[in-house]
Amino acid sequence: MTTIEVVTFGEAMSMFMAKTPGPLHEVTEFTQALAGAETNTAIGLARLGFQSGWASKVGKDAFGAFILAALAREGVNTDHVWMDEQYPTGFQFKSKVTEGDPHVQYHRKGSAASRLTDEEMNPAYFLQARHLHMTGIPLALSSEMRAFSLSVLSTMKKAGKTISFDPNLRPSLWDSSEEMIGVTNEAAYQADIVLPGIEEGEQLTGYTKPDEIADFYRKRGVPCVIVKLGSEGAYVKTAAQEAVVPGYKVEQIVDTVGAGDGFAAGVISGLLEGLPIEECARRGNAIGAMAVGHAGDHEGYPDRLTLARFMNKFEKEVAYNENTAR
Repeated sequence: MTTIEVVTFGEAMSMFMAKTPGPLHEVTEFTQALAGAETNTAIGLARLGFQSGWASKVGKDAFGAFILAALAREGVNTDHVWMDEQYPTGFQFKSKVTEGDPHVQYHRKGSAASRLTDEEMNPAYFLQARHLHMTGIPLALSSEMRAFSLSVLSTMKKAGKTISFDPNLRPSLWDSSEEMIGVTNEAAYQADIVLPGIEEGEQLTGYTKPDEIADFYRKRGVPCVIVKLGSEGAYVKTAAQEAVVPGYKVEQIVDTVGAGDGFAAGVISGLLEGLPIEECARRGNAIGAMAVGHAGDHEGYPDRLTLARFMNKFEKEVAYNENTAR
């Protein structure tokens, strides 16, 4: 078994991306790609040189084989992925847009991933990692997957591993908003760092300002909160500091899906390297900005050299503009 540095888990799907803009029912040609919030983050970390692992279940079908092959190409460890002969791998269709967010149509109900049970959780696989990244999506998929998720969370928490949590809210998967808020927040309170988007933060806390959202979680024991502000960057708050870390200018937004997962990869990579939390958020902002310039969920995620060049170019442009304005 390959030793991993950071581990995550969840559902991955085959995604069929429209080749032409317009309503999905009018599209006749699609390109197959890999989709999944947690696999996105695992891929982002792998491209930055980290040994990342992803745990789940896929169907013993063509889509499951596609997912495993795609992750293998990215260098993501899948030693804790079960193959199910009874239940299928989920899939989705994604529209192509010229502006705004694409429409995504899911076919995931009763998927193999949603049948992952607590009894199938191997603690040894998770405990080899230094860090756990979790999202709120597995909590919503089924009672079985929720039990699996909470077992992983408890195991890593008791072992003193660092934990990041991205709410990644999917209201359509929940029976009610009250259940979504209650279950998601109970998991978030166990994390060392919570990464809500500004709109998610409002839904989960009832507050609208980044500092109020951060305080909500900090008062419940979360050491660090980073609120994603879209093009404005990110708001960071810990016991020692608070700051707004500016975002990166994007010339053209092609596809916003996956930007938050890329942000998480940037933040986690910085944490694993021991960078100051502001620098972690800055790296997250950069990867998020690079992600929205490409179609697909993770196609724009950089390797380490590409990331450094992007960040350096931006810093030079900012310095030049500041000097010429004086």
